Amino acid sequence: MLRLPFACLALAVLSPPVLARNAPPTAVPEARAAYYELRIYTPEPGKLAALNARFREHTLGLFAKHGMTNVAYWNEQASEQAPEGRVVYVLAYPSKQARDAAWKAFVSDPEWRAVAAASEANGKLVAKVESVFMTMTDYSPLLKLARP
Repeated sequence: MLRLPFACLALAVLSPPVLARNAPPTAVPEARAAYYELRIYTPEPGKLAALNARFREHTLGLFAKHGMTNVAYWNEQASEQAPEGRVVYVLAYPSKQARDAAWKAFVSDPEWRAVAAASEANGKLVAKVESVFMTMTDYSPLLKLARP
């Protein structure tokens, strides 16, 4: 029986394949190898509709432009902690490096800056952003990630 040090085993199990790490930023990642980001946006009071409109009309397209794969979006049901609910979504990338490069390009994109400024003319839309980074388990039902 082959025995590997735990660190090597963990790296082999948790790291996406080398091809995914070297994929161009616009490549749709293979679902099992993708680096996923769960993002949760808590809107400022009264701003949920405007936040949803900005995602619907601008942000999804800009994410795709920068090589981010839009997986799914939800509105959380209202709760005591989030009276209007929150916007919850998942993006996929070929790797952490691709994720970091995509976000850097996105936040510096003049089109995004104009959209953000216009949508926040009457105040910020988001009070809090949370991110969770994930890889798919071997027992998860397989997702089909679509081209942007």
